[in-house]
Amino acid sequence: MLTDNEIYLLREGTATRLYRWLGAHALPREEGVRFAVWAPNARSVSVKGDWNGWEAGRDALAPRSDGSGVWEGTAPAARRGQAYKYRIVNRETGLAADKADPFAFYCECPPATASRVWTLEHDWGDAQWMASRAARNALAAPISIYELHAGSWSRPEGRMPGWRELAPRLADYVLRMGFTHVELLPVTEHPFYGSWGYQTTGYFAPSARYGTPQDFMDFVDHLHQRGIGVILDWVPSHFPADGHGLAGFDGTHLYEHADPRQGFHPEWRSCIFNYGRNEVRAFLYSSALFWLDRYHVDGLRVDAVASMLYLDYSRGQGEWIPNRYGGKENLEAIAFLRTLNEAVYRDHPDALTVAEESTAWPMVSRPTWLGGLGFGMKWNMGWMHDTLAYLREDPVHRQYHHGRLTFSLLYAFHENFVLPLSHDEVVHGKGSLIGRMPGDDWQKFANLRALYGYMWAHPGKKLLFMGGEFAQRREWAHEQALEWWVADLPGHAGVQRWVSDLNAVYRSDPALHEADFSGEGFEWIDCDDAQASVLAFLRWPRARSSPVLVVCNFTPVPRRDHRLGVPQAGTWRELLNSDSLAYGGSGWGNLGAVASEPVVSHGRPQSLALNLPPLACLFLKPA
Repeated sequence: MLTDNEIYLLREGTATRLYRWLGAHALPREEGVRFAVWAPNARSVSVKGDWNGWEAGRDALAPRSDGSGVWEGTAPAARRGQAYKYRIVNRETGLAADKADPFAFYCECPPATASRVWTLEHDWGDAQWMASRAARNALAAPISIYELHAGSWSRPEGRMPGWRELAPRLADYVLRMGFTHVELLPVTEHPFYGSWGYQTTGYFAPSARYGTPQDFMDFVDHLHQRGIGVILDWVPSHFPADGHGLAGFDGTHLYEHADPRQGFHPEWRSCIFNYGRNEVRAFLYSSALFWLDRYHVDGLRVDAVASMLYLDYSRGQGEWIPNRYGGKENLEAIAFLRTLNEAVYRDHPDALTVAEESTAWPMVSRPTWLGGLGFGMKWNMGWMHDTLAYLREDPVHRQYHHGRLTFSLLYAFHENFVLPLSHDEVVHGKGSLIGRMPGDDWQKFANLRALYGYMWAHPGKKLLFMGGEFAQRREWAHEQALEWWVADLPGHAGVQRWVSDLNAVYRSDPALHEADFSGEGFEWIDCDDAQASVLAFLRWPRARSSPVLVVCNFTPVPRRDHRLGVPQAGTWRELLNSDSLAYGGSGWGNLGAVASEPVVSHGRPQSLALNLPPLACLFLKPA
């Protein structure tokens, strides 16, 4: 039952565990179900469901006398598993609407839209993972994320698998490929499957398309026991206007702004949360903490942060309302994001929050006490756009676009960046990554391998969307499984092996991950060789002991005896060569190692005369 203190926190906008009291909660000993819902502008609220023949009024809720707008009561005949909705009658218009429970733990499988009474018991077996999670999620840890959509990763016999079926197969594959975490496109309940989960209606319910809440708990538990982290996409930026959802919840614009210049997203045709309303902020805080509390997830990737920060996002002149200072910054959203991150890291300091923020907003991943937004990391969208634009160029023209590759290092340490090649890059007519590479088939594969080599060597954590690791040729389609059959073909199998080996070296060598967010971990050897389209740099561990030399040749021209200065004398062995025959390359290289010579180059007394394979990336290390 809601206490006076919980009501106070709700009205203040600081509650972070509202799911414990609001919504449907089964009482012990089959005594029914207690319901509580926030509907301050209702004339009456009742619960209709399987147990009362869906008859409105039979199980009426009563408003609390404290003016909070919360209605509560008990339905003695209701039981776990039964479907229900709230019948809400607006006190001004008298119009009635049947609404799903905003705090439901489980829903009917779409296209059905009712909520279900449910409980969240689970015997967790991931204690070892949870005890080690702080080290695995640390900024100095190797973090390589495999992003996937649960409904289209695979479809055995053409059907959509459930969480329990998916878990062992996915874990086997992720371990084989060497990724440290998976990131799931939103699993929160959504009526339109084609939204991929980004049009959420059930902020506390994993989609029934894949099973029960316990099935999803088992999925997370299984991955944890196999040593794999789980990050969820979470969408506090907007919600759909479906009639059973949050929009116009009690006959008024309760969760969203009333003015469409603030409350309606013109690009996504969806509603925007009113971050200035205390109860709405408490609802969203509670949703974020819920997935960390009850499902043991390891992090939240917060979607579309830029759309929250800017009042004029996707709007023309006169289509938005300035803030109280006349600016375009959404002050309420900024305060919401800061408090959100403070709450997450206060209660789960070993978890991650990651912002998908596509602008140059400063200090996204810096602490709130320094004036930042408080996220742990931020997607580096600039690196992604510049790098893909460069790789799309024919190699003969790349010398004129060399700055697209080097520019990212001017700001690489301003934020804690994740380098994303996400689902957004392989949809809406963009084609697949392999399809966007220039040249003949051999060059396409070589370009893609070089791209991945450069990405894994570049400062920042890694994220790759499913299918990219074996160079799927078809653009991602959410209604179809990945083209797993192509992974058996030589070129595709080579890319898959290359990504696996990149992950293995990235995870095992501290130079490639320890100082991802510090300039001390990066040093240019040669960033100016635009004519040859060659980049050479060092990655250093924190101890500054044994670096990794990375050399990328972005032309199909093999370069013999290409001289590069190095910081240490001796033999440098090849850790990785993307042109190896094992990856589908031509097999050109340095026979596994090359000895330094006392020849001054790039300001260093020692240098290497390297054979640079065509369209390839080399990783070398002092023997």
